[in-house]
Amino acid sequence: MATFISVPLKKSSEVDLVKPLSKFVTMNYPAGEEQTEYIRALEELNKLRKNALGRPLDKHDSSLEILLRYFDQLSAVEPKFPFSENQLCLTFTWKDAFDRGSLFGGSVKLALASLGYEKTCVLFNAAALASQIASEQNLDSDEGLRAAAKYYQLASGALLHIKDTVLSALNREPTMDISPETVGALHHIMLAQAQEVFFLKATSDKMKDAIIAKLANQAADFYGDAFKQCQYKENLPKYFYFQEVLPVLAAKHCIMQANAELHQSILAKQNKHFGEEIARLQHAAELVKTVASRYDEYVSVKDLSDKINRALANAKKDNDFIYHDRVPEVKDLANIGKAALAKATAISPPLSQKFTDLFEKMVPMAVQQAMGVYNQRKAETVNRLVGTMREATNLCNGVLASLNLPAALEDLSGDTIPQSIAEKSRAVVSKGGLQSIEQLIRDLPDLMTRNREILDESLKMLDDEETTDNELRSKFNQRWNRTPSGDLYKPLRTEGATFRSKLDVATHADGVVRERFNTNCDMITLLCKSEGELNAAIPSANPAKTLQGSEVVNVLRSLLTQLDEVKREREGLEGEIKAATFDMTANFLAAMEQDRSINEEALSLSQLDQQYGQYNQKVQATLRTQEELLGKVQTAHQEFSGLKQSNSEANSREEVLKKLASAHDSYVEITNNLSEGTKFYNSLTEILLKFQNKCSDIVFARKTERDELLKELQQSIAREPSAPSFNAPAYQSNLAASAAAPGPGAANPTPAPRTVFVSGQAQQQTPQQPQPTQAKVQQPPARPPPPSFTPQGPTFNTGPVPPAAAAPPGGNPPPMAPPGQAQGPPYPSYQGYPGYYQMPMNYNPYPMGYSMPYMPYQAQPGQPGYPGAPPAGQPYPGYPQQPPQQQPYYPQQ
Repeated sequence: MATFISVPLKKSSEVDLVKPLSKFVTMNYPAGEEQTEYIRALEELNKLRKNALGRPLDKHDSSLEILLRYFDQLSAVEPKFPFSENQLCLTFTWKDAFDRGSLFGGSVKLALASLGYEKTCVLFNAAALASQIASEQNLDSDEGLRAAAKYYQLASGALLHIKDTVLSALNREPTMDISPETVGALHHIMLAQAQEVFFLKATSDKMKDAIIAKLANQAADFYGDAFKQCQYKENLPKYFYFQEVLPVLAAKHCIMQANAELHQSILAKQNKHFGEEIARLQHAAELVKTVASRYDEYVSVKDLSDKINRALANAKKDNDFIYHDRVPEVKDLANIGKAALAKATAISPPLSQKFTDLFEKMVPMAVQQAMGVYNQRKAETVNRLVGTMREATNLCNGVLASLNLPAALEDLSGDTIPQSIAEKSRAVVSKGGLQSIEQLIRDLPDLMTRNREILDESLKMLDDEETTDNELRSKFNQRWNRTPSGDLYKPLRTEGATFRSKLDVATHADGVVRERFNTNCDMITLLCKSEGELNAAIPSANPAKTLQGSEVVNVLRSLLTQLDEVKREREGLEGEIKAATFDMTANFLAAMEQDRSINEEALSLSQLDQQYGQYNQKVQATLRTQEELLGKVQTAHQEFSGLKQSNSEANSREEVLKKLASAHDSYVEITNNLSEGTKFYNSLTEILLKFQNKCSDIVFARKTERDELLKELQQSIAREPSAPSFNAPAYQSNLAASAAAPGPGAANPTPAPRTVFVSGQAQQQTPQQPQPTQAKVQQPPARPPPPSFTPQGPTFNTGPVPPAAAAPPGGNPPPMAPPGQAQGPPYPSYQGYPGYYQMPMNYNPYPMGYSMPYMPYQAQPGQPGYPGAPPAGQPYPGYPQQPPQQQPYYPQQ
């Protein structure tokens, strides 16, 4: 009875994990020890896959341990890499475990760019191998029984996990072997077998019959459920595997029910219910008899049958002579209880006892994405604070330049360069002067053009692949059942549109900076000259010597000093704000471990407010201080302007000094803008190169998937019939029916005469025909039978074949091969001596040249001879002519 069912393994195609994953690592992690460690871990992962899937696995614990380790590593690495069709695309190809394929089409397989698909198939193989290991256990020992129960429950749990997760993991229709219907049926089979092992363990331990009966009854119930799952699913019975499994399940259901009745009968005997004992044993005997008659080739029940029959004979004997207890009907017997000890093992990684995460230091992608968003929020906060301070500083510089401060206070003599202007001139020269700005302006268009070319090339790759996909989809229609490229590329196209928008904004900003440079170019050129040339270019004026010691000048100088302190404070704040850092990884990991999700917005905003709140308050304080000081400066400057002597020369000099001060501020701002623009374009180039690599990878993966799908379509087309079914026209159907219909009064068509052999002689039998009740339809004469003769001895002919003999009289029966010998077309065989094999026509047993003289035909007594052959081209006399085509030699049945 020890017949247990195991599941076959799936087969996978080889996949290189190192190249695409190492490319992702080098693009997203800085070069160094950490990157090297991750690439080394990827090589180990690739070796682990080859050990788990790239070679035949023994039915041993060590092989199952390798499969479980690979499954655990996939589960650990899944959240740490962006496995998807439009990001990190790895295509895994697996064959159907139950499909044996066809001569031309090959077996059914499915290729998907989904790590969930890989995990599902690996877990299926783990369940299959566990079932095979369990089937190999020695069930006569306690250790073997415990191991079998363990592995069957593991297989059941793995298959149940696949049933619950396969559709969400694949997002498309799976192959039949891992479909929810199939794995659900296999789950019930494994659970039933685990329950049977518990029954065998209880029997081996000689537990109470009541417990054993409940275990057996539960096993019978499980086997019944498994049988229903396999029989009533639409697609399962077509597989040869399930055709072989169904009889075993039916037999096991009956056997376990018979065992339950047997042990319950022992309990009935102990309770002195002898009639119930006999009824249960009779039911058990009927169940075992059913198994022996229907499923004997699958399961042997001889020992169980003998045991039940002996117990039944003894029970009947005792009841007939001693107890005389009434034997109830089976339907009146009390139900046997159930005890379900077998339970599906819950699948919760890690399943392997030796598992060590190769990427333990790598944070999950959810945390990486949360860190990316947090860093973006942080950059926005820093830029907002720094931008606010820079705008305030530019406003202050603009107001002072419009008031010609502090140059107006330094130019009281009217014939020398103010100290502030001289310092501004030296600052411009030290930064490269006009040439540095011109070089930066010349470089910007080249950088922008390069970025646009990279972006255009990336999007063109997507466009070309999408065009090809649409063409194939329109060609194959529903058969082209992969994700449309247009839907798959939406995130990439959105990202590309964002890049293009940034380039457009940057191009406009470049134009604004260039226009501002053109406006201030002359004054910047003047600042780049020597002090003598600069002094000569500035108009001289009569000095206002009376103002040198006035109170208003001292007030203005004090206010300007305070404004300088505010600017220096802002510079210090800007450095502190940019240097402030905080690693949110630990916070995000803790949140993910606690809640299985990350509320990035709440955590980020809370941390940023805590980290930059104090800086925001300081920035606002500097703004208020600057506003108060500028108000005081404007008031004092009005008083200062009223005290100065006003003339055209003084106004011209003051105007030039204002322009020089403004040109310096413009030079500093333009230089900063151009430097930031150059940095922006260089940074964007790196980002666009990553974007281009991403597009290239997904297009390559799509091309690989396209080739696989085209190959499968070709195979499916090869498996289809050459010509489609079609309906004949109505008039042809009517004519065919008229020709096939029997004549009036004839109920059935007349079968052709048959030749049978009785006592070595051929006799012709013709079935009796019913007499017609109406006039016969005129039929053409019947075709004459072929010639036949009885050879007197072996005749060999090595010469040319003689012309055909005349047809025999109508009484000769047609020749027919002896019974039991295959008739070999296309040549006919003749009746020869009994016991001799028939040879084909023109067969020469003496190919070396030996020949015997030709012996003419000798007729039997009482049999008329054949008439001579007519002249060439003339028909035999007395026979109707047949159409000039080759007729079959034997009568049609």
